[in-house]
Amino acid sequence: MAETDRSRAFTKNVKRIVVKVGTAVVTGKDGRLALGRLGAICEQLAELNSDGFEVILVSSGAVGLGRQRLRYRQLVNSSFADLQKPQNELDGKACAAVGQSSLMAYYESMFDQLDVTVAQMLVTDKDFRDKDFRKQLSETVKAMMKMRVIPVFNENDAISTRKAPYKDSTGIFWDNDSLAALLSLELKADLLILLSDVEGLYTGPPSDPNSTLIHTYIKEKHQEEITFGEKSKLGRGGMTAKVKAAVSAAYGGIPVIITSGFAAENIAKVLNGLRVGTLFHQDAHLWAPVVDTTSRDMAVAARESSRKLQALSSEDRKNVLLDIANALEANEKIIIAENDLDVAAAQQAGYEESLVARLVMKLGKISSLAASIRQLAEMEDPIGRVLAKTEIADGLILEKTSSPLGVLLIVFESRPDALVQIASLAIRSGNGLLLKGGKEARRSNAILHKVITDAIPKTVGGKLIGLVTSREEIPDLLKLDDVIDLVIPRGSNKLVSQIKNSTKIPVLGHADGICHVYVDKSCNLDMAKRVVSDAKLDYPAACNAMETLLVHKDLENNGVLNELIYALQASGVTLYGGPRASGKLNIPETQSFHHEYSAKACTVEIVEDVHGAIDHIHNHGSAHTDCIVTEDSEAAEIFLRQVDSAAVFHNASTRFCDGFRFGLGAEVGISTSRIHARGPVGVEGLLTTRWIMRGEGQVVDGDKGVAYTHKDLSVLKRTEAVENGL
Repeated sequence: MAETDRSRAFTKNVKRIVVKVGTAVVTGKDGRLALGRLGAICEQLAELNSDGFEVILVSSGAVGLGRQRLRYRQLVNSSFADLQKPQNELDGKACAAVGQSSLMAYYESMFDQLDVTVAQMLVTDKDFRDKDFRKQLSETVKAMMKMRVIPVFNENDAISTRKAPYKDSTGIFWDNDSLAALLSLELKADLLILLSDVEGLYTGPPSDPNSTLIHTYIKEKHQEEITFGEKSKLGRGGMTAKVKAAVSAAYGGIPVIITSGFAAENIAKVLNGLRVGTLFHQDAHLWAPVVDTTSRDMAVAARESSRKLQALSSEDRKNVLLDIANALEANEKIIIAENDLDVAAAQQAGYEESLVARLVMKLGKISSLAASIRQLAEMEDPIGRVLAKTEIADGLILEKTSSPLGVLLIVFESRPDALVQIASLAIRSGNGLLLKGGKEARRSNAILHKVITDAIPKTVGGKLIGLVTSREEIPDLLKLDDVIDLVIPRGSNKLVSQIKNSTKIPVLGHADGICHVYVDKSCNLDMAKRVVSDAKLDYPAACNAMETLLVHKDLENNGVLNELIYALQASGVTLYGGPRASGKLNIPETQSFHHEYSAKACTVEIVEDVHGAIDHIHNHGSAHTDCIVTEDSEAAEIFLRQVDSAAVFHNASTRFCDGFRFGLGAEVGISTSRIHARGPVGVEGLLTTRWIMRGEGQVVDGDKGVAYTHKDLSVLKRTEAVENGL
């Protein structure tokens, strides 16, 4: 079972659930009840109860609530002189007794509003030493759940025989985390959910940006690697206690999820099979490797698998792509569900609107990706094509053939659909592939990678495409110039620049997408409005979207400029002007012409003529895609010949600069480099050449016995060769 699919496997047959709510979830920083948060959890539990689930709640928080109330009572009953003296620590047992009534009163009030009955169940460590108690407990809980009553458990700290139950960690259970684990085993639950104030178990402190969430806890791997911080300042558990309890329950056969009680609907998400929090399961070691694979291992494995792929017949390689297209469509619901989680997390984290827009996989996107893969599969096989054929000498034939580059490393931000496009192109071109996506798309990338690699035949192996999950692995990968043949960064200027400065491996790509549309004086107004609007609005976050509108000076006087400006503003585009345009149009002046908005915004400037437009593009553009709108064929030819960009258009939106739209099937990116590949990079850009020579025993021998002919032989296309029976 793949690690990314782990939650779906065990949630299908869940009936009885134990949910433990920690003190940090129950109370706020001031020690008072976190009413909104706790109310949302109660609503989820009530909904599960009405849906037929058997729900058992274990709630902390009594000691914290009691402490807050007793401090207030101590303050009220103290004289001014008393307050000047050192204050004694409040008795934990008294805090528990006072707080428990407040906690239960809230649960009864809230659940009563939700038409659910609850029952208070206070237990001590000593109780569980009695076999008759345990038997009666099971029967009582069973009877309550049969009547849809939710038992609310808490340790009865007020009468516990331990001297300091809120500090002592001995006995059968030692806090509410271990109580929840014990109850899960005792009551034969199907699932235990431990709600905390963080998303799950991390490799380090959750506040450390280098820490990553552990999706599946593997005891053999993680117990020696993870160092825990301090225990909870509000309760007596903390992550150490939760992990200990989770391991205990998991190895007793109860799956456990540690996840955030702060995030809305997390309980429902777990039960719907979505990947949230950290899973503890007795079979976890079977789902993911205990020993980490090094960056070099991944690269070498990808190369070996690519050679197996190349050894397949052309028809078999085509079928691999068709199987992937079918698999994507078959798993559309799961993919969209994981993508929705990424989008929600990005929005909650406050990411820029343009990044969130690139992250979204809209309805129909999977079908569109599958269609592009099928188009790619139907294209002529690019591997082993004879590009040139020469007779070197009599009986000595030389062929120049197409060949895969080897292993590609693609680093991309946001857009999870890029993973699908890149993977399909790599397979079609016979290359091995390593992918590193942005953390904001980690769920989407993980499920897409799984679906794709599961569809690759075992004779080739899923290691053909490796998914790099940690940012820390990138520097190591960039050092592997002996096993990685090309790096393609897709993202911000900063990302591309960092990669170019950090590796000896050839880098292909573009740093910016500063695309221009120049509207000439001889334009057709309706056409100009269509092209300009589409170039900006079809997908504002795309690298081929218009970022600067250049307008001939004569259009300022005949009303065309105003028409264009109105069309953009009416569609919600924010405009910034160059030195000439800002004053004329009364819009803010841009701070820089070299700016990629990636949003519904653009720069407008007025130029003298087509030559002024060309100069502006060369001074401020990024050599990506630029367009002229004009009915003057002479001006158009000047623009097409002289603008030194990867793609130059006449009367067509810049959005056409795309591998799929160019008929390349898909693209790994758009290159503004001048070496190897330029513009949208499809299959052809991922190939190099090999030389194949066939002879009859010829030797050089100082060129004495060789009569060189160097005759160019005609090269038939593969389809023509088949038709001719060759």
